[in-house]
Amino acid sequence: MTDKPFHYQNRVHDEWVDYNGHMNDAAYAKAFSQAVDAFIEDIGLDEETRTSWGYTIFTLETHICYLQEAHRDQELRLDIQLLDDDTKRLHVFFTMKNADGDLLATSEQMLMGINTEQGRPAPFPDPVAAAIEQLRDAQQYLSTPKQAGRHIGIKR
Repeated sequence: MTDKPFHYQNRVHDEWVDYNGHMNDAAYAKAFSQAVDAFIEDIGLDEETRTSWGYTIFTLETHICYLQEAHRDQELRLDIQLLDDDTKRLHVFFTMKNADGDLLATSEQMLMGINTEQGRPAPFPDPVAAAIEQLRDAQQYLSTPKQAGRHIGIKR
């Protein structure tokens, strides 16, 4: 992991735009998934390392909040906040913003470290755990985002 915060850049691709003229809900999930892939590489789990260590990270759960429309070719910036972690899990929160810094969507996720040879959860390898600790230390004073921990239900 670099000494800079993690950021992932993308844009709204033509094939992500639906019949309503804005980014389709599935494309938000795709963009957040691509940000997870970039994040796990950032903390030391690139393709070569995942193969040699027999270790990867799976997404166990995700909750997306759609806050504003995103449109064709619009730049997207996705940032991560570590909400909690233990030896093999990461509770993370992604924000998706446009070039003006407007919050478009959020994605709260639970990620799990997996030993791919055994097909079971396993503690993060030491270099990955150190990168996670570095992220935790850098973000320890951030407040919890208001969209974190939400549940779906009809308010009555």
